[in-house]
Amino acid sequence: MTTIRSPRKLLAPKAFDKAVGVSSPMVVAHSREESISGLIVRRLEEDIVLGRRHPRERLVEQDLSVDFKTHRGDVRLALFELEKKGIVQRIPNRGAIVRDLCPREVTEIYGVREELEVMAVRILPLPVSKTDLVSIEALQREHDKAVEAEDLLAVFYSNVRFHRVFYGLCGNNCLIETIENLAQKVSGIRSYAYTNPAALDDARRDHIEMIAALRDSRRDDLIRLIKRHLKPAAQAYIRAYRQRFGEASI
Repeated sequence: MTTIRSPRKLLAPKAFDKAVGVSSPMVVAHSREESISGLIVRRLEEDIVLGRRHPRERLVEQDLSVDFKTHRGDVRLALFELEKKGIVQRIPNRGAIVRDLCPREVTEIYGVREELEVMAVRILPLPVSKTDLVSIEALQREHDKAVEAEDLLAVFYSNVRFHRVFYGLCGNNCLIETIENLAQKVSGIRSYAYTNPAALDDARRDHIEMIAALRDSRRDDLIRLIKRHLKPAAQAYIRAYRQRFGEASI
């Protein structure tokens, strides 16, 4: 089956395990902090985010049960959870595949994300406290280090933490949850922006400018920055999709 491939070199399996503190699936499976189905969810989501698994790629229960040294029930639970997140699609009589978002769907999702994230900035209380600024600056330093090291898994997690804290400042729990759910739904397209080191540098610069705008209570600049910040990942994915499948697949 045709897939969109990401040309950037990603972490090798051993490095990947080391990055998340896992020596093998069985080690985490026996920990008290994470169930086996939870482990499978996390590892498959990371594989998709990092471009290890591609749109339309089949996720075969038997193969995954062998990979994770567990029974198919755990795999099935994990796939149902990934389907709820919008990352995996289950097709009758065919099983599960990595969800294939067409350009129209990506454009629609990002349009809604932009409106919601602008709303969060509009209601965000300014000025932001010094404690909150210190926290978000620390998260950005983590993101800086990950970008410098070209550690894409660390880039992903540090970026998630940065935005969770940033939008958490608005104080509206329903809005915060909706923003996070939509971001999670398109997490599988992030690897297409990660293929371009300049895009990672741009994201880092945007974060720094967002912090400066927060510090100076420049709401209009924050709105401009978050609109700009959303575009690269969607644009990179849409370009790759059209190159692979053509305009007729839109």
